[in-house]
Amino acid sequence: MPPRLFFFPLLVPALVALVLFLLLGWKMDAVYVALSSLVSSVLTLMAVRELLQRRLARLARQILQRPEGPAAPLPTEDKREQFDEVTLFQRSLESLHQRMSARNAGLNQEARTLTAVLDGMAEGIWVTDAEGTVVRHNDALRAMLRTGEIVGQRPLALLRHDSLNEAVLRACREGASTRLELTLEGVLPLTLAIRVTPLGGDLPGSAAVFHDVTELRHLEKVRKDFVANVSHELRTPITAIRGYAETLQGGALGDPQVAARMVDIIHRQSERLSELVEDLLELSRLESREVKLRVQDVSMALVSTRAAEVVRHKAQGKRIALELNVPPDLQARGDERGLEQVLLNLLDNAVKYTPEGGRVTVVGGQEDGRCVVHVHDSGVGIESRHLARIFERFYRVDKGRSRDMGGTGLGLSIVKHLLSAMGGEIRVESQPNEGSTFTIFLPATVPSEATAG
Repeated sequence: MPPRLFFFPLLVPALVALVLFLLLGWKMDAVYVALSSLVSSVLTLMAVRELLQRRLARLARQILQRPEGPAAPLPTEDKREQFDEVTLFQRSLESLHQRMSARNAGLNQEARTLTAVLDGMAEGIWVTDAEGTVVRHNDALRAMLRTGEIVGQRPLALLRHDSLNEAVLRACREGASTRLELTLEGVLPLTLAIRVTPLGGDLPGSAAVFHDVTELRHLEKVRKDFVANVSHELRTPITAIRGYAETLQGGALGDPQVAARMVDIIHRQSERLSELVEDLLELSRLESREVKLRVQDVSMALVSTRAAEVVRHKAQGKRIALELNVPPDLQARGDERGLEQVLLNLLDNAVKYTPEGGRVTVVGGQEDGRCVVHVHDSGVGIESRHLARIFERFYRVDKGRSRDMGGTGLGLSIVKHLLSAMGGEIRVESQPNEGSTFTIFLPATVPSEATAG
């Protein structure tokens, strides 16, 4: 306590004595009263000051002697007398400030660490209060929900699904956990697997963890469709082979003409079955990357000629003109066998779906530093609604027509996987009754220094 505060109360009795002297004159009674008041005030102030000093000193020692956190050391016994109570109290406040600062720094560090961990997770997370209002979330959830402000919102306002809102309320009120799966409609549908749980301990509220399982569900659908398609594709030739074989066993062998026709059908169906199995094995090897491609400089004129020779007999049978306009010096980086298979599949499809008297053209060149080959036909064309899916396994624009022509439904899928493995891509442009153009893009050969010079 500043010393001036102790002298201020002494003025009161002095003033009282002065007033009495002026009013009553120099009388002993007045002087005695004034002096008594003065002495009483001084003794009272001394007692109050002593009591205050003791309490401050005791409080300071209690603060300094607490074992928690860093603390300033107590002065030794011989030096303690040199510190008055105000200095000791100041030291204790400084020590308390240091402890509080250290504790606040620790809490801030824990909060930053927790935020970093939550924001680094791929799963979306939110935490709600006891009423189900979101009070905290991580960055992944904002990306999943594709929304703006999340804090302060209720589940029903963020996701229009009563099941999620009910799960949050059950967790907040009854302490029950719930698992559910929701599909969010939009330009890109999103499937979320959500687990809602109450907060642990005595904390009110709930927490929800969101897992994006869109790709997983898509792969499951692809697998189911693949199994169903394979079963269907295999069933047709197997049924035909079995049926005609049983007919032959039943007595058709005695009729040479009927027997010859049935044997021919059995042979064609067995070839189709063999092609289907080979395509399935090839596609499986490509997807599992078991096929080791030998990437090198490949002459596109050479592989185009080889592929055209394979389908030329079929084209001549339908009076289809097959033209090649590929520069002899056009080269690309890729696997020679793989590129020949790519062009063979494209030319085979072009001849297959082009009516008699049509035309199939192969044109090569370079565009934007890449090797480009266009395979154009004047066939039946493809509707725009099918273009995005024609590279899927077993996808057919006209299922009945494709099977009658001997297609397995895997050719274009194999083409896409082969080009992707070689760093290329394929695109398609088509209009019904106007033909189709399949364009493949490949890395062009980098000229050597000797050639460049």
